[in-house]
Amino acid sequence: MRLATPVLIILATVAAGPAAAEDQPNILVIVSDNQGWMDLGYNGSEIHTPHLDRLAETGVRLDHFYVYPMCSPTRAAFISGRAPSRYGILGAIGYRSRQALPTETVTIADTIRSCGYQTAITGKWHVGLRPEVGPLQFGFDKSYGFFHGQIDKLTHRYKNGDRTWHRNDEYLDEEGHSLDLITAEAIRFIERDRDRPFFLYVPYGAPHPPLQESEEWTAPYADSIEVESRRLYAASCTHMDAAIGQLIETLEQTGQRDNTIVVFFSDNGAIESWPELPDQYGGRFGPYPKLGDNGRLRGWIGDLYDGCVRTPALVNWPGVLEPRVVDEVTSVLDLYPTLATLAGGEIDDAWRLEGRNIWPLLTGEADVPETVLYWKSYNGRRVAVRSENWKLVVDRQSGETELFDMQNDPYEESNLADDHPERVQTLTVLLDRNEALDAD
Repeated sequence: MRLATPVLIILATVAAGPAAAEDQPNILVIVSDNQGWMDLGYNGSEIHTPHLDRLAETGVRLDHFYVYPMCSPTRAAFISGRAPSRYGILGAIGYRSRQALPTETVTIADTIRSCGYQTAITGKWHVGLRPEVGPLQFGFDKSYGFFHGQIDKLTHRYKNGDRTWHRNDEYLDEEGHSLDLITAEAIRFIERDRDRPFFLYVPYGAPHPPLQESEEWTAPYADSIEVESRRLYAASCTHMDAAIGQLIETLEQTGQRDNTIVVFFSDNGAIESWPELPDQYGGRFGPYPKLGDNGRLRGWIGDLYDGCVRTPALVNWPGVLEPRVVDEVTSVLDLYPTLATLAGGEIDDAWRLEGRNIWPLLTGEADVPETVLYWKSYNGRRVAVRSENWKLVVDRQSGETELFDMQNDPYEESNLADDHPERVQTLTVLLDRNEALDAD
């Protein structure tokens, strides 16, 4: 396993998981791409997501689950267990020669593999756009899908024409819709000859544009959704939901469902619209005037408000986790210590993980320590921090400061900065402390 540089600040909180080594569960983590708070049936959407609705109904809903403002930062946070700004990853990585997650990072896949698991990713990587910084360099035994972000779902090329589709970090060409290919590969992995538990990461590229869906998926919305681009978006969500249903069915058919914990979340909030881009994808896509729906949550992708950084999430494990709703604040950073400990792993303080083991919250057995969440915008201009029920958003260029009471104002409508200067000062200290860690 790769070594991390030791530091003085220790941020991880770890507690024992419920399983002995001989009872290690399979771990399936599914991530959607730009799916808004209101873009699932169980949150009141007109979009049909029966399989996710069933997982939510029979599992644990994380109703205050936080991620980062864009694709690459959230994925880096999940893989590394640290705020993505620690690596300078603030926005969607778009060029091969630009940043990537450092290869010396001790990842969630590294740690779980050290517990005897077979590890695999099938889907969108987006924390390094070349084979040299592909999944096999970060603890995954098998990889499949695409290195880049938003790809043409049928040609599998990036917007500038880059080749990105691969198996085991080697480029290949295939025919078919990317969502279906990713699902088929995941199913093959689940059905493989099994002599050890698995950690399977399935980050879909849906419902991120460009949108390419057949009549099979758009027809159910012909009469209920007027705007064509919103119909395509809804169709993409339903297509992905059906794929998730196939994964769950495969677990059941192979006798693995009762020993598999399933985690689902969206990487960031919805994108409101998408312009016509004649210099990308050969000018074949857009404009999309209406796409996702974040409900009453403020903001869209790229913002630091909850419409972007608070997303749908759930955890499901039949017979182990009882159906419930967790309203306490949780985040993508909590998944590394929780899942690694569940697998039987040990967390080294030198890795500087910033999340908590939230297993006691999932089971309802106990509370966990409060967390401090910190965000930085893709251009570094805006920063935000949340501690307990208070959230501070600061524009470093203009000096504008916003303070929100998230318990009484979850839609971030009332700026209370002038009314609570002492609270602003307290959160500013936390903000400055976190920004200092970015430069460490």
